[in-house]
Amino acid sequence: MKLIVVSVFYLFFINLSVAQEQINAVQQAINNFKSHESLENAAISFLAYDIDNDKIIAEYNHKTAIMPASTVKLFTTAAAFEILGKDYRPKTIIYKTGNIDSLGVLNGDIIIRGLGDPSLGSRFFYKDGEVHLFLTEWVNFIKEKGIKEINGKVLADGSAFGYHGAPDGWSWSDMGNYYGAAASACAVYDNMTYLHFSTSSRLNGPTTLDSMTPKIKGYSLHNQVTTYASSSDNAYIYGTPFSYQRFAVGNLPNNKSNFEVKASVPDPELLLAQVFESALIRAGIKVKNPALGMRLLMQIYSDTTINYQKLNSLFTYEGKTVEEIAFWTNMRSVNFFAEQLLCLSTYESTGFGGSQESEKFINEYWEPRLGIRMMQTDGSGLSRTNAFSALHYTKLLAYMYKSKNFSAFEETLPVAGSSGTLRSVCRGQAAQGKLKAKSGTMNRIKSYAGYVDSKSGKKIAFALMVNNDDLSNYQLVKRMEVVFNSMAGY
Repeated sequence: MKLIVVSVFYLFFINLSVAQEQINAVQQAINNFKSHESLENAAISFLAYDIDNDKIIAEYNHKTAIMPASTVKLFTTAAAFEILGKDYRPKTIIYKTGNIDSLGVLNGDIIIRGLGDPSLGSRFFYKDGEVHLFLTEWVNFIKEKGIKEINGKVLADGSAFGYHGAPDGWSWSDMGNYYGAAASACAVYDNMTYLHFSTSSRLNGPTTLDSMTPKIKGYSLHNQVTTYASSSDNAYIYGTPFSYQRFAVGNLPNNKSNFEVKASVPDPELLLAQVFESALIRAGIKVKNPALGMRLLMQIYSDTTINYQKLNSLFTYEGKTVEEIAFWTNMRSVNFFAEQLLCLSTYESTGFGGSQESEKFINEYWEPRLGIRMMQTDGSGLSRTNAFSALHYTKLLAYMYKSKNFSAFEETLPVAGSSGTLRSVCRGQAAQGKLKAKSGTMNRIKSYAGYVDSKSGKKIAFALMVNNDDLSNYQLVKRMEVVFNSMAGY
């Protein structure tokens, strides 16, 4: 009898050992992760996938779609590489109407036809003193054409992307801030302005808006920002596209002068026309009528159609490449660049790059290629109506791994412990240098998706997303790092 009991116990032990071996280190890591008491009410989706061997390594709710935040940029930048190509450069074309007389007077208008270049005066490509260089080049082109006076106006036409304002699902609390700058076919200075505040020396004291760069005519700020005992910017700007009435709330450090707060530009199209007009005037070229944007012109006239084939183009200005723009889109998670790339991809494919049309386009582009239902509503992930599962991401990452654009795409991804938004993630740990991924962060949302080059030589595509946890961002990332390190050691 004793022998039978021992034998049964031995067989049970053997079976248990086999079962434990089947649960690999990655699966064990995600099992431990999801079991934490602070995640008991959270929505979690995870998948680690061996691309070369077409094998799931570990998963948890991998088909459950939840809000992903900025990891959505992976779908946007991947589409831009596939549709536009890494060397594509968005263009701005300058036209004239009317003729130039013998005295150098243009009896007509200068028209800026914007086709979605996000790099005009961008802080990501030019130093502070160089952001206006494109205006100098444009003025020189005008001079070379013999134009000394404009008996008309400067008109900016950004109708290629329409005037919907912002993608569906964007919050009122985001759109007035720099990270809530929407796409525009006529974009300038990252569609962003710097608000310069001076603050009281006492705590809970008032603040004053002293100036803004660039200065925006008609901009009105209802300032409710007060001071507090911190060195960080905790001020938020509320306002919608095309509205010049803005509200500022929150806190700024006390006893400061010229403290900068970044805000979105109400109407980038009009601002582009105005800054070009100012540059022309500074260069001694007179302009008779005030600068105007096509959106405002459409409110005045019923028919504002411009037949560009019948106009003379003065010059074409090319922006930075898709590869350069996508690099900053993912490396620094630039929402504005992501929205521009999405609208550019739609425009080049369909002839119109509106945000609503782009939502439909991006979903219809990826669904047949990835074989999965898409629910993408913007390019950046700022919209809370986006819904993705870990399976969505691994399908995309596997698709791009086999693309001719893979190297360029992968180079845009931050490297754990080294660069971009992953600089402090897994630093000095097993996944440092081996994990390349896009992060996503919003209130009650944290996500990562990308590639891991494992210890055994496997290329792992992965995604880990969490919604509605009870941990601080720091605590959650620390728990995620255990999962990341397990994939690196797989």
